Amino acid sequence: MTARIKRVYEEAEASDGYRVLVDRLWPRGVSKERAEIDEWLKDVAPSPDLRTWFGHRPERFEEFAERYAAELDGSPALEHLRELVGEHDTVTLVIAAKDPEHNHGLVLLDQL
Repeated sequence: MTARIKRVYEEAEASDGYRVLVDRLWPRGVSKERAEIDEWLKDVAPSPDLRTWFGHRPERFEEFAERYAAELDGSPALEHLRELVGEHDTVTLVIAAKDPEHNHGLVLLDQL
C-alpha cells in the first residue's frame, strides 16, 4: 500500500494509481477530463470554517493540523479513504493547495 499527495495541476500518470480528490471544492481551471479523478471525497476535506481560519498561513499549520485531525476523528469519509488505500496498490490524494509543506493532504497522509 502506498499513499501519496499530488497537485491536481500536475499531469496524471499511470503510477498515480487510484486518484482521489480530497478538496471540498472542485479546483479552478481544471476540467474533469484533465484531472482524471477516480473518486471525489469532499467530506474528508477540512470544514469551510477551518479552511477559512487556516488561510494557508504556514504559522497556523500546526494548530490547523490538530483541529483538522479532530474533525477527522470518527469520520466515515476518512474510514472510506482508509478502505480505498487498502484496496489499491497506490492511492494518490489529489489536492489544489500550492504549498507542499503546509496543506491538508499532509494531515490526511498522517491519519492513514
